[in-house]
Amino acid sequence: MPEPVPSIDPVPSTPPWHKQIAIWRSHFLVGWIIGATTVLFICSSIRHWLFKSTAFDLGIYDQVVYLMSQGLPAISTYLGFHHMGNHTAFSVYLLAPLYKLFPSTYWLLLVQAVCLALGALPVWMLARQAGLSQSLSQAMAAVYLLYPVIFNVNLFDFHPEVMMPPALLFAIWAARADRKIGFCLAIVFVLGCKDALSPVIAAMGLWLLLFEKRRFYGLFALLTGVSWFLIATQWIIPTLSGTEAAAVKRYAYLGDSVLDIAKNLILQPGILLSHIFRLSTLTYLLLLLGPIAWGLSPRFLAPLLSATPTLIFNILSEAPGQRSLQGQYSLPILPFLLVAVIAALAANRTWLRSRRWIILWSLIGFLAISKWTWFLTEPQEVKPVWQANREAIALIPRHQGGVITDNYLGAHLSQRPFVTLIRTRSFKQDIQHADYVLLNLKHVWASNTEKSTKILERTQKQPEFELIYKRDQVYLFKRKTFTPS
Repeated sequence: MPEPVPSIDPVPSTPPWHKQIAIWRSHFLVGWIIGATTVLFICSSIRHWLFKSTAFDLGIYDQVVYLMSQGLPAISTYLGFHHMGNHTAFSVYLLAPLYKLFPSTYWLLLVQAVCLALGALPVWMLARQAGLSQSLSQAMAAVYLLYPVIFNVNLFDFHPEVMMPPALLFAIWAARADRKIGFCLAIVFVLGCKDALSPVIAAMGLWLLLFEKRRFYGLFALLTGVSWFLIATQWIIPTLSGTEAAAVKRYAYLGDSVLDIAKNLILQPGILLSHIFRLSTLTYLLLLLGPIAWGLSPRFLAPLLSATPTLIFNILSEAPGQRSLQGQYSLPILPFLLVAVIAALAANRTWLRSRRWIILWSLIGFLAISKWTWFLTEPQEVKPVWQANREAIALIPRHQGGVITDNYLGAHLSQRPFVTLIRTRSFKQDIQHADYVLLNLKHVWASNTEKSTKILERTQKQPEFELIYKRDQVYLFKRKTFTPS
């Protein structure tokens, strides 16, 4: 009589959440995430300290988060309307308690660094969930951290979508692990990072429905994505800003409204094809896919359905910056590229399978595409006027007095109810709300050179203002009757 075969309990595909945390605490990722956070924070802080950050967009969010922390209406005087009329980024309200503790622009840079670095954790979790070895899971975490967009977007001021990667990657993990509450909370948070992420979430819902066969998760993402897109673009943004969406003008050749643009894309698909087969698009795709080309397989590209809206936005835009890896525009594509690579790795369908060679490929991509060379060149532009900028800003009281200034200086003076950039057309209105006018004619935003000279001349003619500081073409004017409290 044959001996009975002992039963073997199946190994769960995904450990419980508390076990994941226990693994994480003793894992190499702690050091990687802390190290990446430190590097990213130092780099963005140096850029800000050297007056290379800008009011658009670091100053915009510095002002509105400060106003939130003070219980004041979050109205950006840079934009001229309420924060929610910009990109309906309600997740930004979660940052207000930090400014309540101590108002500092560096909070935004720290949050940005933490969120971007923290995305390595759910990437590792997704890799382990897919059955990859510890070595390959580590490699995927490194691929994420070395992807050029992560470093580049960290240098490019602050944008709310930098808080998105760990939440979106976690949502994918949660859908596959059947964690409904975690998935729903993550999706809501992602939607609150930017209105342009709602089509991404809707497309993610289709992917989860059609390819992952996860009905609840797919329907939730699809319905919330579509609903929030319509609410944001057709109600909240028009009501608060007077325009349908900030970026519509970049697609003016397709229509003058979001719905018109969508309709024309459906009825005239040739427009998309004509933009795909142009040099700028092909170059963009090469830069986008190059750092992870070793891991892409045609059989495992289904996750990229979720990234299709962002990819289409970038290809069709008349703003060349959207077809580069220097800003935030390609960030929503990255999570789904990584999911596709993980799937190909799990099926043994990639060019590389060695942890060493995968990391080496990623490192070469980082050195070739990321903006680390910025620190070798651009600081020299600011060196002649750095001290003058510091001395002039020190004469303006923190949080008090309205200010008119240049784009490079705005992010250092944004924590006040009124601050705006130099504008010749509305100068008469702006000067009525201003107590200080700060200009730097030597280091000025490229499009403002002539404008700065005109504003200087007009301010000099204002009898209620006096020049209180001048050095190295840095000028600071103060309203004579203004007395700081």
